[in-house]
Amino acid sequence: MSDLGGKADAMALRLWRSAALFEGAPTEALSEVARASRPVHFRAGQVIFDRGDTGSSVLALGTGRIKLSLLTAQGRELVLRHAEAGDFLGELAFLDGTPRSAAAVAVEKGEGLVLDRAAFDQIPGPLRDTLLAAALRYVCQRLRETTDQLETIALYGLSGRLARFFLLTLRQLHGDDIPEDPRLRLSLTQGEMAAILGASRPKVNRALLDLEEAGALKREDGGTFLCNPDLLSALADAAGG
Repeated sequence: MSDLGGKADAMALRLWRSAALFEGAPTEALSEVARASRPVHFRAGQVIFDRGDTGSSVLALGTGRIKLSLLTAQGRELVLRHAEAGDFLGELAFLDGTPRSAAAVAVEKGEGLVLDRAAFDQIPGPLRDTLLAAALRYVCQRLRETTDQLETIALYGLSGRLARFFLLTLRQLHGDDIPEDPRLRLSLTQGEMAAILGASRPKVNRALLDLEEAGALKREDGGTFLCNPDLLSALADAAGG
């Protein structure tokens, strides 16, 4: 194998190892995934896939940002999440072969790795089984997060929704061991946050001010927030947000 090919395989292995879909799988299995995947590049505004499209591949995002959303016939949009470096797109269609359940559009240019199911199925059985077990854990985690998001939108006032959004993002970064005074850098605009939370941008701005006045957040330069997890938790659980 050439040095260039070896470097490409090593970079692919690092990406698959750092991402959550196959978390906990052995290095030998992840090396097979790295060899089976292929690079992909996309531009800002590019449609990665539409809801209902057929597809049997998963995209591991190396750089850039991609929005996943649902659109109604009247043009209203529900943003499910923004995928960033280390995230995955299309895992459901990859695992069960069903049509895409959401639309994916690139917000920024970027690149990643695509793993086709046909290539994945060529991985030796025992290693493939460890990968599928890891993927099942990942999908269960995503389902819990989606349930929390729907609960947040349906049952809490906007300040409570926003507090829960910050806590969920902190848990995604730190797990259950959130630092005492964590800093969180968000690449989302207030408009994008509003779409995720089911609100308008001015109302999200007002809710951010409410959290700041309560001492739960402090805005810093570059879209960074100094967070108080205890106060965020208290506000997240408060009736009516």
